[in-house]
Amino acid sequence: MSIAADLRAQLSLPVICAPMFILSHPALVIAQCLAGVVGSFPALNARPESALDTWLEEIGRALEAARKIAPNRRIAPFAVNQIVHPSNPRLAHDMEACVRHRVPLIITSLHAPDAIVPAVHAYGGLVFHDVISVRHAEKALEAGVDGLILVCAGAGGHAGTLSPFALVGEIRRIFDGPIVLSGAISRGADILAAQAMGADFAYMGTRFIASEESSASPAYKDCVRDASAADIVYTPYFTGVAGNYLKPSIVAAGLDPARLPASDGRALDLMDKDVKAWRDIWGAGQGVGNIDDAPPVAAIVERLAREYAEARARLTA
Repeated sequence: MSIAADLRAQLSLPVICAPMFILSHPALVIAQCLAGVVGSFPALNARPESALDTWLEEIGRALEAARKIAPNRRIAPFAVNQIVHPSNPRLAHDMEACVRHRVPLIITSLHAPDAIVPAVHAYGGLVFHDVISVRHAEKALEAGVDGLILVCAGAGGHAGTLSPFALVGEIRRIFDGPIVLSGAISRGADILAAQAMGADFAYMGTRFIASEESSASPAYKDCVRDASAADIVYTPYFTGVAGNYLKPSIVAAGLDPARLPASDGRALDLMDKDVKAWRDIWGAGQGVGNIDDAPPVAAIVERLAREYAEARARLTA
């Protein structure tokens, strides 16, 4: 069985939930996995670094207990996101913890994971890597990754600019393994569309910002529910890397979204005003216009499954 088929057999929907900086934590990840979709979190969310072991133990125990109670239930594996860039001082520590706990899926970002892949493969885990271009994909494949996550135009947070129609097609020319597609996916029909384009899984983050288990503030959730695609601003100003952010949060910080200066990659000047990227400048994808509530994760996945089935039925009618 292929990697994609084996993973899909464990899921209720072909969905991997994106790791969201600050927002993803054990309660959200556990709820996602129990609903049958891969839950994930950035290792850097566990603070101090010693908390990572606690988080991994909590998630592992909860999923193991659920599987014992209902062995036939589709309970998804979980994933941890590692920032592989040299600027991450915690990488060695966090990877040691992930190896020790045998994390099923490691999602790597911002640098080819040459040193990560062998360590994860040694215990039977998988490595999927974020890419925004064919060049990045080629470097990741040279490192031996098992799957590619295509972060296309419209995705929340740090995102690329290529259309998924273009990037999926070009990646499929060089890679026949698991492809995960990101970019404004918020409905069940979007998941089916991702598969129709040639992806194996949909990558969804913004839809779960507005969920009961998310640690986003009530104001952040309200902003996601009230926003449309026109309220998303793509800029490198806040972190030095281009990303998508909610316009109302930029305005609330005292900035004009239409007049943001070009970033030079240094720390944001707003730090002097006690305003921080991600905490105060809120990331979100262009799919916000299809989100108008914040129910529990289980209800979100149930709705996505219903919409997915309805979309498939329309195609075969």
